[in-house]
Amino acid sequence: MAVAGCASLLLIALQLAGPCGAAATALPVVINTWAFRKATETAWRTLQLGGSELDAVEKGCGQCEIDQCDGSVGYGGSPDESGETTLDAMIMDGNTMEVGAVADLRHVKNAIGVARKVIEHTKHTLLVGESASLFAVRMGFPYEDLTTQRSLSMYSRWLNQSCQPNYWKNVVPDSSKSCGPYKRLEKVSFEEETISQRNVHNHDTIGMVVIGKSGTVASGTSTNGGVHKIPGRVGDSPIAGAGSYADSTAGGAAATGDGDTMMRFLPSYQAVEYMRMGTDPTVACQKVISRIQKHVPKFFGAVICANTTGSYGMYLAQQTNFADPD
Repeated sequence: MAVAGCASLLLIALQLAGPCGAAATALPVVINTWAFRKATETAWRTLQLGGSELDAVEKGCGQCEIDQCDGSVGYGGSPDESGETTLDAMIMDGNTMEVGAVADLRHVKNAIGVARKVIEHTKHTLLVGESASLFAVRMGFPYEDLTTQRSLSMYSRWLNQSCQPNYWKNVVPDSSKSCGPYKRLEKVSFEEETISQRNVHNHDTIGMVVIGKSGTVASGTSTNGGVHKIPGRVGDSPIAGAGSYADSTAGGAAATGDGDTMMRFLPSYQAVEYMRMGTDPTVACQKVISRIQKHVPKFFGAVICANTTGSYGMYLAQQTNFADPD
C-alpha cells in the first residue's frame, strides 16, 4: 500500500499506486480530494475491518467532519453572512443507485451520517434546512451549536472589512463597498465575476470515492460551503452527479471547487459516463473540466475519478493570484 498525491496533494489515494494517477492495479482503492490523509486512512481501515464501501465513505468523510478539515468541512468553519455555520453532505451507493443528502443542515455536526440515514430510513433523496435538522434529531443525532470562537472571529473580521468579499450583485447599497441589508437594483447589469478575492481554501469540500475488492463503488461529500455565503445557499456538494457520483458498472467521481459554477455541469456524473465508454480516468476528469472552462474560463475546480478496475486520476483547473479572504 502506498500513498500518492498530485497537484499539491489535491488527490490522496490509498492503493498500490504511482503518483498523479494509476493504471489498473489491486483493489480496493480509496481516493479523496485534498490532503485529508486521516480521512483516507479511516476509510481504508473501515474496509480492512470488513466494512462496506458505503461504510468506508461515511467513516472517511465523517473523520473530516470531526477534524474540521482545513476549516471547510464540519462545524466551526465557513460562517455565512449571518455568522452561522451550516453543512451539506451526500452519500451514494453505486450498486443500488440510492442517494442520501442533506443541505443547509443546522445544529448537527455529523452531516454525512445524517445523509446515510436519509437512504436507510426514508424514500427521499435530499432533505434541507431546519427540517433536515429535526429529522437528524429523530434519528438520534445530538442537536448542537456549530459555532466556534474561530468562526465568530472570521465573521467579525468580515464585518469589519465592510463585508468583503460577498456573493451579492445588482443591489443597493453597492455590495462591493458595504454591508447590507441590500435591495435589488431596478436595472440589472451583466458583468464578468471578479474572482481576485476568492481563495482556493474557500472551497475545500472533501469528496471521496471508494471501490471495493469486487468493484463495488460508493462515493460521498461533506462541506460547510462557501465562506460568507448568503444564508440558504446550497452548492454542488449534496447534489448527485455534481458533488459526487457512483455507479458500480463504471466507476466513481467527486468534485471540489466553485460549487455554484460546477453544479451547472454535473461533472461527476459526466466523468463516470466517460469512464463507462472506456475513457481513462485522468482523461475523463480533464474532459469535464475542459467543458466547464469553455463556458466559464475563470473558475477554480477539480474532479477526481476512479474506474472499477482500480485506475484513478484527477484534473485541476486553477486560477492564480488569489487573495486570502480569511
